[in-house]
Amino acid sequence: MVSETSLSSSKRSPATPKFCNSFTTRIFADVAGDITIVVDGESFLLHKFPLVTLSGKIRKMVAEAKGSNVSNLELLNFPGGHQTFELAMKFCYGMNFEITTFNVARLRCAAEYLEMTEEYREQNLISRAEIYLNEIVFQSLQKSVEVLSTCEMLPTNIVDEIEISSGCVESIAMNACKEQLVSGLSKLDCDGESRELKEDCVAWWVEDLSVLRIDYFQGVICAMGRMGVRSDSIIASLMHYAQSSLKGIGKCQFWNPSRTNSSPTSVEKDQRIIVETLVSLMPTDKSSAIPLTFLFGMLKMAIMLGANIPCRLELERRIALRLEMVSLDDLLIPSLQSGDSLFDVDTVHRLLVNFLQRVEEEETEDCGYESDGLCSAGHGSLLKVGQLIDAYLAEIAPDPYLSLQKFVALVEILPDYARVIDDGLYRAVDIYLKAHPALTEQECKKLCKLIDCQKLSQEACNHAAQNNRLPLQMVVQVLYFEQLRLKNALSGSSGDGLLSQRISSGVPSAAMSPRDNYASLRRENRELKLEISRMRVRLSELEKEQMFMKQGMIDKGGNGRTFLTSISKGIGKIAIFSGQGGGKRQKSGRKSRGSEGKTGRSRRHSVS
Repeated sequence: MVSETSLSSSKRSPATPKFCNSFTTRIFADVAGDITIVVDGESFLLHKFPLVTLSGKIRKMVAEAKGSNVSNLELLNFPGGHQTFELAMKFCYGMNFEITTFNVARLRCAAEYLEMTEEYREQNLISRAEIYLNEIVFQSLQKSVEVLSTCEMLPTNIVDEIEISSGCVESIAMNACKEQLVSGLSKLDCDGESRELKEDCVAWWVEDLSVLRIDYFQGVICAMGRMGVRSDSIIASLMHYAQSSLKGIGKCQFWNPSRTNSSPTSVEKDQRIIVETLVSLMPTDKSSAIPLTFLFGMLKMAIMLGANIPCRLELERRIALRLEMVSLDDLLIPSLQSGDSLFDVDTVHRLLVNFLQRVEEEETEDCGYESDGLCSAGHGSLLKVGQLIDAYLAEIAPDPYLSLQKFVALVEILPDYARVIDDGLYRAVDIYLKAHPALTEQECKKLCKLIDCQKLSQEACNHAAQNNRLPLQMVVQVLYFEQLRLKNALSGSSGDGLLSQRISSGVPSAAMSPRDNYASLRRENRELKLEISRMRVRLSELEKEQMFMKQGMIDKGGNGRTFLTSISKGIGKIAIFSGQGGGKRQKSGRKSRGSEGKTGRSRRHSVS
């Protein structure tokens, strides 16, 4: 490597070589220039002898030129432009300059273009640049990243031919592996420290990679995967690259759907390529946990930028694997299609399809003949997703553009055992009925049939009995099952008959195959577990009623209130389903039951 020196300038003469920066050289100062070379529109008045001595290309061009054309040459598509050509000419004239990480790639490409090989002189420019690359650049991760970033402005064919980019990529991956081994003990020391320190211990070079072009970044990540770099470091690199390259793009498109109808700009095309590439680089091993917020952010970007279908399906598949951990805010994806619902319901529906397929596969694989057949982990996840979807339905129900078909599809896709109690579903349906008063009677009945009245709590039943938006048939069913529940509470049966019936029906038939018997037992066990969960809820409700009765007997002892009257008062309380209209009707109903206890009792029996 040669060092940088300050070059003095003086008055020019016709015999002086002409450079862009106007300097005078002591070499050949008294010899007139005999060749003019044009690079990118800039003319250089030079001398043939030092050029043909070191450059094979210029030697061939001079030999092939005839007549007066020998003194005028033009170098087309010169790598690095006239600034790099000037550095190469300095080398030919023996002038000192410094090779750095910012010019070594340009010098190496220029030397390849000018054919400055060892054939013409030892330690020619190609050899000097290669020595700097091997001894300085490839030994450092940071320097390799700097050189690789400068390759973006150079001709791809020359960069690939001389293997500068591939050398830098391999160097970055190899140095990352070394850093991973060295920082192993440091990461162990970070276990008791703060979260910020742990992140620093994971990979300090994550920010450096974000300056690379997406194709070079892809090559680096693939090389890291081959060499065994940890998945958490790769995920951190992907996240930081996405945050730096996709930061704040297209926010207006979420709230301006008409913008999506226009043709995408070149910037949007580049961003779409970035999204698709980052998704393809995500680790596939099950141990790597990509944050759900990042996955949802990438999914929203993919939808907004119109990424290809495999990219979107891969993101949806990864999210569905952990759908039970998703928050409600994550599911609220804005819709970009004009005239459609405000939220992207179709994407959520596909997430549910993928999730249910995963649960079914886990039950088939994990629940063998030697297991207990309950599959508690999968069922627990299903219950969490059921609560999540009920909250999601309640959130999107006020949307006036949400069609009944899409709303019903989201409800029907979950199996019955995904909900222990249908209170959340009832609340979502009630909100939808209130926001869509134009629904026909048949549509209202279709929607309300999705609710299992036996799975409603006392508060929900009391609210439903006073809800004018519900069809009369559902109100009658609610009153009937509420009366049946009250009867069971008085008799102390608490649904034991139904439980014993389920147990007796779970005996496998001798005519069934062992596989069918096993599937039947699994189904019965799942139903029993769901029934036990319901009984626990009923038991907690009865305990609340018992405490309420005791308190009433203490406060108003000797008033002649019967056991049935106390139970009715407890049932009349409304919690999360209370409303203004419902409160007035509740108060009047409570008065009528207080003054006409016998009449109310006879009406209850007439319903059954």
